[in-house]
Amino acid sequence: MLAGFARWIGFLTMTVALVGGLLLTGGFFWFASHIAPEEPTLERKADGIVALTGAASRIPDAIELLAAERGKRLLITGVHRATSASEIARLTPLYAKYFSCCIDLDRSALNTFGNALEARRWAREHDFNSLIVVTSNWHMPRAMAEIAHQLPDVTLIPYPVISEKVKTEPWWSNAGTARFLAAEYLKYLFALARMRLDPDSAA
Repeated sequence: MLAGFARWIGFLTMTVALVGGLLLTGGFFWFASHIAPEEPTLERKADGIVALTGAASRIPDAIELLAAERGKRLLITGVHRATSASEIARLTPLYAKYFSCCIDLDRSALNTFGNALEARRWAREHDFNSLIVVTSNWHMPRAMAEIAHQLPDVTLIPYPVISEKVKTEPWWSNAGTARFLAAEYLKYLFALARMRLDPDSAA
């Protein structure tokens, strides 16, 4: 009887592991398929624009959206404490004037969760009901999930910036890209799990 019970437990364990593996793999394919292959042409407007620091091209793209009047103000979140506004302005010299009127810098956020907290504080402070989110294409799913959790009543519009970390060819044809996306997928799952376990973190 004990032997039969042990076999049943072993079978159940293998079944759960197999189903879990299939779900994990299927989820990764879904995740990878939602990585934008090119930057969009954004015609919509929002109250504000939030750019998460990381890849260098995120900030110029966000400032260009501000200059095109896609939003009233821009928050650049996750700026290094030693980086000045003038240093950032040199990335887009044609739009340097916006730093004196319409661009806010956040130096407190250290990760995507911190970015979302600062986006919530900033959006509440300015009474914004819609935001354009600017970050790398591979980072967009996690960034959108984190910000949406903090601002469930705010409309979020993604603006994915194409990153050199994700090659232009299909991800499955490049081992480096596949590994990078797999690591980001695990971070995305961890973020979802954390938010599920701590639903009050958006309060």
